[in-house]
Amino acid sequence: MIEKGRISAFQMALMMIPTIMATAILVIPAITGRFAGRDMWISPLLASLNGFFTVFIAYQLHRLYPKESIIEYSRHIIGQIPGKILGFVYLFVVLHTCGIIAREYSDFFMASFFPKTPMMVIMGSMVLVCAFAVRGGVEVLGRVSQLLVPIFTVSPLLFLLLMPDLQLKNMLPIMDHGMMPSIFGASTPMAWFSEVFLISMMLPLVTDHTKGRKWGMLSMLVVMVLSVFVNLIAVFLLGDSVTRHSYPVFLALKYISIAGFFEHLESFVIMIWAMGLFIKISVFYYVLVLGTAQWLRLSDYRPIVLPLGFFVVLFGIWSSSDVQELTRFLGTIEPFYLVSTFTVLPMLLLLIAIIQKRLKTKSYTIKE
Repeated sequence: MIEKGRISAFQMALMMIPTIMATAILVIPAITGRFAGRDMWISPLLASLNGFFTVFIAYQLHRLYPKESIIEYSRHIIGQIPGKILGFVYLFVVLHTCGIIAREYSDFFMASFFPKTPMMVIMGSMVLVCAFAVRGGVEVLGRVSQLLVPIFTVSPLLFLLLMPDLQLKNMLPIMDHGMMPSIFGASTPMAWFSEVFLISMMLPLVTDHTKGRKWGMLSMLVVMVLSVFVNLIAVFLLGDSVTRHSYPVFLALKYISIAGFFEHLESFVIMIWAMGLFIKISVFYYVLVLGTAQWLRLSDYRPIVLPLGFFVVLFGIWSSSDVQELTRFLGTIEPFYLVSTFTVLPMLLLLIAIIQKRLKTKSYTIKE
């Protein structure tokens, strides 16, 4: 095995929370609110079903091929050449998604803090820092997650400081237009929840792999609760006007003011958010590097870390021309793009593997 490091199932779960939540926490109210309106808090509840289902698929494939990732066991399931093609498609989607995440990071910081700083500098500096973490291996990512993710997970509680400004009546009436708006609003969060399939690359490296499914499900539960909480805060504070802002959560932070001096917390919270985004980019980056090494059958993945980092920056620049185009992509194309790669394709692989296993069992029975 190329990777010699090992992590616990708990560390794997911690890595998955910001991997799904880090970018979603800023834009999820605006995207879901466009379809669901004041019922946007229902959309993450529906979208999380795809996350739980994807964890189930990843774990079942891991049980059939406990020491291999999707890049490796796809060759056994559908053959060498089709498996190679599927592995290439999977890695391309991971590369493109990693570039989009880096682009979201740079667009936000350019719009909010550094309008005159070149995009290449902001994006390249983050990818470079992530490259050092990726070169350190999965153990480094696991330990960094243990240090940073608890802070990232607790930080949304700061929104409770907005209690005097929250209007509960903004969420009424509930489901005034039925369930369909909430279902449409769940499409983009469903794509983000499907990203949990990245644990298929982590499960072979987990020491207590029998607990992999439990901790994977718990990570989805935490992400679901955080998503619902953030959407509710956005609805209570901004009401129907939430869709008029690209980053409604960041706007909500500016409302915090207690006793005239406890205010301007947005810089503190964004620093915590950047920690979560660092883990998200690092996880995608690590999966890309490890998967590429397995696809090329290299003996070590470290020599390709920096070259692939260059491609991540390149794809981030190419991904869109501006924030509006990127938001449009996230709300229309990405749901089908990610769900097809991280949920549908693995589901088909699992079905084929189960059928193959049953056919082998029947052939052995007939021979006996």
